[in-house]
Amino acid sequence: MTFDKNALGFGYGEHAPFASNPWATRGRLYPEATSPTRSDFQRDRDRIVHTTAFRRLKHKTQVFIAADGDHYRTRLTHTIEVAQIARALARALKLDEDLAEGVALVHDFGHTPFGHTGEDALHDMLKPYGGFDHNAQSLRIVTKLERRYAEFDGLNLTWESLEGLVKHNGPLLTPGGQGTHGPVPQPILDYCAIHDLELASFASLEAQVAAIADDIAYNTHDIDDGLRSGYLTFEMLEDVPFLARLMREVSDRYPGLEAGRFTHEIMRRQITAMVEDVIAVAQARLADIRPESAMDVRQAGRVMATFSDEMGETDRQIKRLLMTRIYRHPEVMRVREGAASIVCDLYSAFMADPLLMREHYWIDQIPGMAEPARARHVGDYLAGMTDTFAISVHRRLFDHTPDLR
Repeated sequence: MTFDKNALGFGYGEHAPFASNPWATRGRLYPEATSPTRSDFQRDRDRIVHTTAFRRLKHKTQVFIAADGDHYRTRLTHTIEVAQIARALARALKLDEDLAEGVALVHDFGHTPFGHTGEDALHDMLKPYGGFDHNAQSLRIVTKLERRYAEFDGLNLTWESLEGLVKHNGPLLTPGGQGTHGPVPQPILDYCAIHDLELASFASLEAQVAAIADDIAYNTHDIDDGLRSGYLTFEMLEDVPFLARLMREVSDRYPGLEAGRFTHEIMRRQITAMVEDVIAVAQARLADIRPESAMDVRQAGRVMATFSDEMGETDRQIKRLLMTRIYRHPEVMRVREGAASIVCDLYSAFMADPLLMREHYWIDQIPGMAEPARARHVGDYLAGMTDTFAISVHRRLFDHTPDLR
């Protein structure tokens, strides 16, 4: 039995003229035939979900490591929450939801074990060889390190998905060719030499909503996890006027509500307020520049999907609260110190004897490589580790492994 592909809707509803068009994609580095049942952006999203890198996120730290409890966010659950918010924003603005979701799902692929602690430690180890950047590592994973397809390394994602991955936080180069936040990581420059992602322009609006969805998600769920841990209290939330107002709202409507339900009612209102704020700002900016294509958005010279000035100040206040009360909490810092030592120990061990990286694809070739190339392979291997695997390997190689509980 065959199907009528002309009757398929692909789930593609009404789209704004400035939305990315999956039927007019700039294509893939390695040309492929189109699918009769899925758009190219749908295929990108599906490829991302089926990767080893995506599955590993379930055992990578967001803020609290797995030993702290099963109910804390992991890098995977964070990613899913980001994707949900990105789709909501994309739908409200009549963008391509599949592209927005794909960028959201792939944006944290390059994160190391133990969250930003692992990234900082690995960056210090790799400084003589260009350092480590999780965004650049995400690009390496989807263009080189994932080994699934017979005809190419990586996932062979569309230009738009790769652009969104690399530039979702804004341009990497000024019009004059200088790095907007310091030197552009070499892996990104190397890839752009063969497949130009136009680093001086803004990304699509789909990538922009994925980026702001990331902020909305962790601003909310880190408060939730902080309250669960006891590092945050409702009294501490009073320091942020926006959160204090939400708590009064919930208390007035539901007097005596139990703590768990009270927290959730605050969080859902926080997400709603932030999402609606971003939509309002984006609509106003789009009405101002009146883009007729996705390229017009890229060349607008400013971000379209962002917070208003008032919500931006709330965002900064929440981030300060999280930094002071959670990220720099003495117990969190103690765990960070132990996690960093695990990453540094493993790096030194693998550099001294690459054959210890038993599962590495190029293990037989690494001992003969020059030191910079060997260091990058060690960085790839370490960055791909989950928290649990890093701890397990450390216990196998060393007499003492820090207690991260």
